[in-house]
Amino acid sequence: MERTAAAGATGPAPERAPSSEAGRTDGVTGRTRDAVLPDVAGLLDGMPQPRVPAGASAVSSQAPGLAGTGAGVREIVAPHARALALRPWRLLPTPTGTPFTFAYAVVLTVTSLIAAYADPALVHALHQGSSTDVAHLVHTPLTVLLASGLWTAGGIVAPYTICFLLVLTALERRIGGARTAAVFLLGHVLATLATEVPVGLAVLAGHLPESSLHRLDYGVSFGVATSVGALTGLLRPWLRWPVLALFGALLLQDLLGLADPLTDWGHLIALVIGVGLWPLVRRRRTASAH
Repeated sequence: MERTAAAGATGPAPERAPSSEAGRTDGVTGRTRDAVLPDVAGLLDGMPQPRVPAGASAVSSQAPGLAGTGAGVREIVAPHARALALRPWRLLPTPTGTPFTFAYAVVLTVTSLIAAYADPALVHALHQGSSTDVAHLVHTPLTVLLASGLWTAGGIVAPYTICFLLVLTALERRIGGARTAAVFLLGHVLATLATEVPVGLAVLAGHLPESSLHRLDYGVSFGVATSVGALTGLLRPWLRWPVLALFGALLLQDLLGLADPLTDWGHLIALVIGVGLWPLVRRRRTASAH
């Protein structure tokens, strides 16, 4: 920063040291700062962001050349953002940062190993006992609604499982573990009821056979779709709408394929539920920030 000579001083003002874009020295803090750092701290509201230290405002106010521009804050935030970019594993759950997602991921890993290596007859019995079909929902609704979320269709490397890890980690970092669990569970339960209740009514009306009451239904996909919908409400608009459109298009493609229409409708319903939770997650996020 250029400094002016004091009043009454003789002689020419000292020359300004030539600036270097590779390593400029801050006149206030005395620290060398990088010249070109991408200002990415605010691009993804849904991703974890570093906290700005309490002294950030003091740095900006003491440096007239930076006042009002936010440059002083960016000097502090940008190195943390760069560190996050260089450590992509922070996008995955951790025991301390995202305890709900981490614990849930451990459970899904265990059940996926059981499904892969246990006796097929035992695995089928476990899946059948956890199924949220109409027959189980009538007799043991709470048990199967919880148990069905302990399994992943396709194993630990399935697309919905990977999506689970990334989306719930980002969501929990923004709104907390309890609220993330509430979003996931709400979507899982409501989308299940929205798809299974019509099946039961259709059987009573004679439009479907009684075997439809025992349709195998389990997995985390409804909760994941709801979490995706909720998370998009925390993203910047330029990213929110492409993500929402891409995920919705994938769900529509599955529905048009007619491989499993009931489940595919459930995914779309779950996504809509997540979008409907935007006001809630945004308000909770604001409260957590304060």
